[in-house]
Amino acid sequence: MAINNTWSINEMQRTDSDGYVFLVYWSIVAASDGNPSYTASDGGKLRCEGNPSDPGFIPYANLTENDVLGWVYDSLIEGDETAVEAKARVEADRDGKVQKQIDAAATTASGVPW
Repeated sequence: MAINNTWSINEMQRTDSDGYVFLVYWSIVAASDGNPSYTASDGGKLRCEGNPSDPGFIPYANLTENDVLGWVYDSLIEGDETAVEAKARVEADRDGKVQKQIDAAATTASGVPW
């Protein structure tokens, strides 16, 4: 049974005058592909720092979900991790929670003995 991770940007807040995004709400859902499906989710908010004159500023209208997910992955870095390693760590944690549900279901049964 495979476990798939889906990252999403759920909402962003920005200033109207310059399109500067200052708050991002994100989530990750890990789900097994079996029937029944088991899930584990996490999420949070990211407060963005900076201003529109910073190098690399992307106007709101030009942002993609991948751009903003990159910000989220960067914010999850612990120690000397890279953003890719931080993303993988969070996914592995969610996957572990789903696997525990799958394992628990495999060792239990329901019904009546008659």
